[in-house]
Amino acid sequence: MTTPPLRAVQTPAPPPEVEWTLRMTAARRGIWTGTELRRLLAERAGLEPSAASVSALFTKQPSQVKLSTLAALCAALDCTPGDLLALHESVTSAEVVYRRPLGDLFSEAMR
Repeated sequence: MTTPPLRAVQTPAPPPEVEWTLRMTAARRGIWTGTELRRLLAERAGLEPSAASVSALFTKQPSQVKLSTLAALCAALDCTPGDLLALHESVTSAEVVYRRPLGDLFSEAMR
């Protein structure tokens, strides 16, 4: 009885990681506090978020951001979305996994 050959299957690379860089972008523009950012958002973008919302954006990596909020932040800080988001390649590289075709395993099991 011979074993079927293994076939190389390349697993897809994981998606890049997204880093929220609002605090660094704001700091480069001399904005150090959430209060300063709130003032700019109101003056330049007409957005008046709560202090808690600005604090969360300033100190945490959000899981999602509304496009309108992103546009307001860009207007307030005179920047682009690319200044607020950084993409990093995932640490793990794509692996090659060797697998037997499923049909071969079934036929082998039936013997």
